[in-house]
Amino acid sequence: MKLKFSKMQGAGNDFVVFDGVRQKVELTPERIRFLADRHFGIGCDQILLVEKPGDPLADFHYRIFNADGGEVEQCGNGARCFARFVREQGLTGKTEIRVETMKGIICPRLETDGNVTVDMGVPIFDPEKIPFLASNANVVPLAVGEKTVEITAVSMGNPHAVQIVADIDSAPVAAMGPLIESHPLFPRRANAGFMQAIDSHAIRLRVFERGAGETLACGTGACAAVVAGIVRGRLESPVRVETRGGELTIAWAGEGKSVFMTGPAITVFTGEIEL
Repeated sequence: MKLKFSKMQGAGNDFVVFDGVRQKVELTPERIRFLADRHFGIGCDQILLVEKPGDPLADFHYRIFNADGGEVEQCGNGARCFARFVREQGLTGKTEIRVETMKGIICPRLETDGNVTVDMGVPIFDPEKIPFLASNANVVPLAVGEKTVEITAVSMGNPHAVQIVADIDSAPVAAMGPLIESHPLFPRRANAGFMQAIDSHAIRLRVFERGAGETLACGTGACAAVVAGIVRGRLESPVRVETRGGELTIAWAGEGKSVFMTGPAITVFTGEIEL
């Protein structure tokens, strides 16, 4: 089976994107792990699959697979690349697109400056819906190995545990990230965010992503970090998020409102691979 693909990146978070509208794409966990492998496959953090929508009000259906082969609910940087991909591939002429995901509809918009803005939906703090096995989600002590850290749990369609650190460069991302990802209080695992506040409108961020490890950027992680910082009184919207792969801008007007993320989406190369 030969498949055409695009290799894309958004702030360094990289993807292999398949058009499942005009070609038949059959992805197994084994094939996903092969495609994501940076030595034997194409190499990526996640694989994105464009499909026809089930909802008549949507333009496309969007599936996301982590490098470990598991399917996940949401990916912010991927949503921007998705919007760029369907335009570049001639699948739509729209600049604002309604896209089905596992967790509902998102609406990416291509801006005139080349960036893409995505309505990421309303953040969820209800522990049962995150899911997070605690009585509340804001500033919760979490035992991680021999240490206890304060985290804010929030879902942006996928679960996040955000902690504030003094210095992002020395934060124990590699050691603590896997422990938070698989923490028993997160039954569906979690993305572990490490946030350093620069001022009320700027942060630095590193994220250990569920099923992918630390990535150069995480769109939903940026949204979750900003929302957590605003709820904790440390940040004010809009917020510039500096990741190791580039900058994102996150805006949130408060409880009950959607989070809006703006950032780059770039095609690196296109090709064909035989599976």
